[in-house]
Amino acid sequence: MSARKRLQAQLRGQLSGARRRIDGAARSARMRAGAFVVDNFFRGLSAAGKLHPLADPKRHGVEVIRDLAYREGGAVEHLLDIWRPTQATAPMPIVFYVHGGGFRFLSKDTHWVMALSYARAGYLVFNVSYRLAPRHPFPAAVEDVCDAWRFAMDLAAQYGGDTSRVAVAGESAGANLATTLTLSTCYERAEPFARKVFDLGIVPRACLPMCGILQVSDPARFARRKKLGRFLADRLEEVSEAYLFGHDHATPAELELADPLRVLERGDKPSRPLPPFFAGVGTKDPILDDTRRLKAALDKMGVPCDTRYYKGEPHAFHALVFRRNARDCWRHSLEFLENTLKK
Repeated sequence: MSARKRLQAQLRGQLSGARRRIDGAARSARMRAGAFVVDNFFRGLSAAGKLHPLADPKRHGVEVIRDLAYREGGAVEHLLDIWRPTQATAPMPIVFYVHGGGFRFLSKDTHWVMALSYARAGYLVFNVSYRLAPRHPFPAAVEDVCDAWRFAMDLAAQYGGDTSRVAVAGESAGANLATTLTLSTCYERAEPFARKVFDLGIVPRACLPMCGILQVSDPARFARRKKLGRFLADRLEEVSEAYLFGHDHATPAELELADPLRVLERGDKPSRPLPPFFAGVGTKDPILDDTRRLKAALDKMGVPCDTRYYKGEPHAFHALVFRRNARDCWRHSLEFLENTLKK
């Protein structure tokens, strides 16, 4: 190769490297900007909702016991709230609620609407926070939810709860964690945190994974099925990168409890029967397909799954309780719980 061609090849390589660095920096800036917008939108929505007079739990006959530590150390992520209907007769059915937020933002405090909605319907509610990614990547959130579950079940009777009638619920990332927790109660697994849940011996009577992202390891699958805008594609990639940070070379087995949908699709027989599921999702939700796959997997296993699709609704629409479809979704989910827990 002549000196001239070597120089041209060198320059092309340098130019290509510069372009990659520029593209990487632009992508990083775009991801940060998008995350800022989404994070603050949901925080703002939650804060604004608290200003409404009907947000006061006392107006619904509900009391709240706040900030109980389910793990030693004093971390704010290791707290839960108990929402208790004051007029209900003990023992009460229980809802164990896990918030969403892409595994990386929000908390029990932003999800007061969910806790209040269940409590005013007569359920003793445990509303749980957990460690967030990327500072605390998988499996930190799963470990925390499992610890919170054991703490809540030990404490339930003291607050009038009936551990023979428990539902596990969550939305988005919380749906993933709720499903994983449910699997941990029914399958004998090797992970120490999952094994402790199984050994406790309490199996939920219902699981409600709403608009769940149930396989985190392959965020590009949604774009392969349907073209997504860059903003949505970025948000899905961000979820995976943050939650699985440091797991770049992990084997599929190591990530099973990050991808509970794949565990169900494999169809292994559980040691204890899985409970009935209720899964609600909007037809405009970019991660709709995970709910479809959940339904198909559970049908194949013979596990009841009441799946509802709400026309034209976006992700986590049921938090917008002023919308008709959101109210319908709550009515359907509470009817499901009435049939599975209160009978």
